Amino acid sequence: MLIGDFARLGQVSVRMLRHYDQIGLLKPDSVDVWSSYRSYSPEQLSVLNRLVALKDLGLSLEQVRRVLADPVGVDELHGMLRLRRAELENEMRAAGTRLAAVESRLRMIEKENEMSADYVVKPVPAVRLAAVTDTLDPAELGQHIGPMFDQVQSRLDAAHASLTTPIATYAETEAGMDVVVGYAYDGAPLPGLNLIDLSAATAVCGVHLGPMSRIGESWQALHRWVAENKYEYAGPCRELYVRAESQDQQDWVTELQQPVQRA
Repeated sequence: MLIGDFARLGQVSVRMLRHYDQIGLLKPDSVDVWSSYRSYSPEQLSVLNRLVALKDLGLSLEQVRRVLADPVGVDELHGMLRLRRAELENEMRAAGTRLAAVESRLRMIEKENEMSADYVVKPVPAVRLAAVTDTLDPAELGQHIGPMFDQVQSRLDAAHASLTTPIATYAETEAGMDVVVGYAYDGAPLPGLNLIDLSAATAVCGVHLGPMSRIGESWQALHRWVAENKYEYAGPCRELYVRAESQDQQDWVTELQQPVQRA
């Protein structure tokens, strides 16, 4: 097969095949001594497929050379590719979260001169949570809160416990954001979960409608109201997820609760 035909078969460019030839990664099966035309055999397709797959895994060309010298089996290569696919999917989710955060910050800037929404100061009851805790980078909350809820839910499901009152709390620290994620629970301790008691409090409360990617805007507006009305913070902020069933989060309803006291 001439180089153009082999390039089409392997779904790569002729330029790339010439480059692989020059660096000794994939030599043509034969080269015409008069015309210098490169020819490849169909059997070389398996080498090309592995070469491209290894590059897509993130290996350098020198690393690819070493791996090809010790041939990788099909099952092992499939495993490597599945692992790389999972890594890329995680990178895409992280990039999507960062993009949503940038868009949210831009909307915050646009709303800086708008009047604060209506809020209510009311008592919120004490509640015990079956929960997991972690200290997270505030910029990465969106990547972790859902999986944390899934972890709690799976353990509560196994205990046939209620999942009707999901709550998360957030407290800023020097190390990051201390997060508690769980469900209201009044049973015995469960393996893998902490029992966290949230005290009764007086809180400034508001409602956030829609996806979690925009909840930062709602929190910033609430915190501005707290400052404008001369309250002091009296504990970690809380999110009570009143409705949180749909996958796209468009109809989600979240009550924001910031415990406060008079300055």
